Amino acid sequence: MYLIAAFLVAVVMTILFTPYVIKLAHKIGATDSPNKRKVHSKVMPSMGGLAIFLSFIITVSIFMPGLSSSRTYTSIIVGATLIIILGIFDDKFELSAKVKFLGQIVAALIIVVGGNIQVNFINTPFGDPIYFGYLAIPLTVIWIVGITNAINLIDGLDGLAAGVSTIALLTIAGMAVFKIGDMFVALIALVLAGSTLGFLRFNFFPEKIFMGDTGAMFLGFMIAVLSLLGFKNVTVISLIIPIVILGVPISDTFYAIVRRVLHKKPLSAPDKSHLHHCLLRLGYSHRKSVLLI
Repeated sequence: MYLIAAFLVAVVMTILFTPYVIKLAHKIGATDSPNKRKVHSKVMPSMGGLAIFLSFIITVSIFMPGLSSSRTYTSIIVGATLIIILGIFDDKFELSAKVKFLGQIVAALIIVVGGNIQVNFINTPFGDPIYFGYLAIPLTVIWIVGITNAINLIDGLDGLAAGVSTIALLTIAGMAVFKIGDMFVALIALVLAGSTLGFLRFNFFPEKIFMGDTGAMFLGFMIAVLSLLGFKNVTVISLIIPIVILGVPISDTFYAIVRRVLHKKPLSAPDKSHLHHCLLRLGYSHRKSVLLI
C-alpha cells in the first residue's frame, strides 16, 4: 500500500505541475516547430520532462525523506539534475550532438564514480564469474549513455517514449519487489512510472506538450541507472532481463546506427526510418502506432 500510495501521489503531482510547465515553455521559447522530419503540424511547447522530474523529486522526498543522506541517491539526483539542465538547454537552444553526448558522459560518471554504481562482474551458469576489471567503469558508462539515447531516439510520436518508459519502469519495479526484494529500486521506479503516467494525460495524442529532450533523456538515464541497481552483479539471465525490458528502444537504436553507417551519415543525423515512422507509412494511425509499440 505504501508503494501504491507513492505511485498515485506521483501521478497527481505531474498532472498538477504540467499546466505550469506548458506556460513556462511558451514563456521562455522552449517550443518545437514542425519540419519535414517531424509528424506534428503546429508549434508545440516542449520541456515537459521538467514536470516529470519535479513530481519525482517531491514524491520521493515525501515517502523516503531519509534518502538525502544516501550516497547512491545523491549521485542519482545530481546526475539526473545535470541531464535535466542539459535537456532544458537543448529544448530551448538545440544543442549540438557533441555537447549533449559530453554532458551525458559526465552525468554517467557521476553515477559510476560518485555513487559507486557499476557492473563489476556477472555470474555465469557454468564456471567462474566473469570479472570486468578496468572495463567495469567504461562498460557501465556506455550502458547509461546508450539507454539515455535509446529512449531519446524513440521520442517521435505523442506518448511513445512516455508509454514505453512507463512499461519498462513498472517491470523493473515488479522485478525489484518480487525477485530481489529491493524496496529502494521499487519505490524510485514506481514513483518515476507514476510521474510519467501522469504526464501521458497531456502527452498522448492529441498532445498538449512534448516531453522534449528534457524528459526523454531523463527517463532514459533513470531507467539505465535503475536497471543497474536492480540487476547488477548477478547472473547472465538477470543481465538479459533489462535488455528484454528495453528491447524496443535498444533495437530501434541499433538499426538506426546500422542505417547511418551504411549510408555514411553521422550517427547523430536524424531520419524518418525509425519503427514509429515505418508503422505510419504502413497506414497505421498515430494513436495505433503508439499503442502497437
